[in-house]
Amino acid sequence: MFIRDVMTTNVVTIPSSTSLAEAKRIMDFHHLRRVPVVDKGRLVGIVSRDALDKSGPSKLTTFSIHELSYLLTKITVKEVMVTDLVIVSPDTTVEEAVTLSQGRGVGSALVVEDGRLVGIATTNDFFYKIVNPILGVGKSGSRVYVHKCGHAAEVAKILNTITQLGLDIITMFTIPHPQTGEQDLTLHLNTADPSSVIRELKRLGYEVHERAR
Repeated sequence: MFIRDVMTTNVVTIPSSTSLAEAKRIMDFHHLRRVPVVDKGRLVGIVSRDALDKSGPSKLTTFSIHELSYLLTKITVKEVMVTDLVIVSPDTTVEEAVTLSQGRGVGSALVVEDGRLVGIATTNDFFYKIVNPILGVGKSGSRVYVHKCGHAAEVAKILNTITQLGLDIITMFTIPHPQTGEQDLTLHLNTADPSSVIRELKRLGYEVHERAR
């Protein structure tokens, strides 16, 4: 999967001359946590809600309310924006973008093509468009957890069992057990009652139980 498949387009941007007060207003209006900063078509930075909050009244406590209001209209995002950006192309894989973002400790990757900002991929984009579908979040059915089942032959045996029971798989994935490190298999099945699957897998010798969706 590529970043172009998950990024948000029609990105709301602001120039670096935007005041802190106006930047907050724009973020509130669009329900955003961060906004790219673009000057004359060129990406120059990004400003986050946290950065604005840290640069606001809490840092200016010696001023009166009138002085605070005045300063927030005069201080610009240029003074608080981040310029060390994670920039990727639309054809960057999601894995690469996530690795870059996590390595830099940031919650977004800015997508640039031919020198122009064309999108932004945030933590929310990764969760809602990738993690949620993989986990089957919001989908009906039931989830079955099979311990120590990371080998292809074992997975194939379990899939064959599910097929014989006339059920379908909505999603499936393996993940290391937090204590043992061995791969466990999670299956999201298209049934509200997975008892037949659990019973048959236990008969075959697997350690298995139902998990809350």
